[in-house]
Amino acid sequence: MRDTCVVRCIHQDAVEEARDHLIDDRTCRTVTEIFRLLGDDTRLRILLALNCRELCVCDLSVLLNLSQSAVSHQLRLLRGADLVKFRREGKVVYYSLADDHVIDLLSVGIEHARE
Repeated sequence: MRDTCVVRCIHQDAVEEARDHLIDDRTCRTVTEIFRLLGDDTRLRILLALNCRELCVCDLSVLLNLSQSAVSHQLRLLRGADLVKFRREGKVVYYSLADDHVIDLLSVGIEHARE
């Protein structure tokens, strides 16, 4: 059985309704990049840990059993997508979630996975 239409029957009202829900190319690329970043186990664990509290690279590396360099690399990617923010206190750099939208994304994904 084919999973495509066998006849060319366009429902213009359905097409127009769906078109109204599409997003512009720039926003689409940004959303795609966010989900690509969330698709990595290490980055997901970093974000979940930062949902609990702000943490420095040293603490994250101990928590995740990774080198500080590896954690810093992942944080740089997350920061580039505005998923995390940082603040410097002396020689220590603390990271936290950029805003509540990040945990909302994670919560929905976790809830869906647990169903």
